[in-house]
Amino acid sequence: MKVVVIKYNAGNIRSVAFALERLGIEFNLTDDVEQIQTADKVIFPGVGEANSTMNYLRKTNLDKVIRELKQPVLGICLGMQLMCAHSEENDTPCLGIFNEPVKLFIPQAKEKVPHMGWNSLSVKNSWLDSTLDGQFVYFVHSYYVPVNTHTSAITDYIHPFSSAMKKDNFYAVQFHPEKSAKVGEKVLQCFLNV
Repeated sequence: MKVVVIKYNAGNIRSVAFALERLGIEFNLTDDVEQIQTADKVIFPGVGEANSTMNYLRKTNLDKVIRELKQPVLGICLGMQLMCAHSEENDTPCLGIFNEPVKLFIPQAKEKVPHMGWNSLSVKNSWLDSTLDGQFVYFVHSYYVPVNTHTSAITDYIHPFSSAMKKDNFYAVQFHPEKSAKVGEKVLQCFLNV
């Protein structure tokens, strides 16, 4: 199996690489279009700011490449948000794979923004193994995707939001599987097994 991690101007790429290494998965970290297009599985990680990242993807034509992929693609954190239609973060048009908005959490008296730390998954009928229901994963984010028809798992912070999604060959998680210990490894394995 040929696995590619898309290399671009986003953080946490090395963390994803280390997680794959722990699973014994060989992969290429690349921005080469041909390697991305011919991979069996593609991982689109991300930590950073939506607008500058989308500008970079457009400048390098990676936005079109990602949208047109036919093999399974996993977006992680900012990668998931960029797969949506539009982000409230600096009023950013995104890739439009999921026709969903990305919204800013409004802080509450007891719940601060960003949402940072461990929180549980409520797994729906989805690509995620049912044993992941109720398990805790690690989040760091200020923006979220509302629950929608593509939602695969829900997490509650301030209000319920999509912690995982799927549409066609596109899979996405808002949390960081690479920082979520054994549960995160299982999430990555679920994706690699699709």
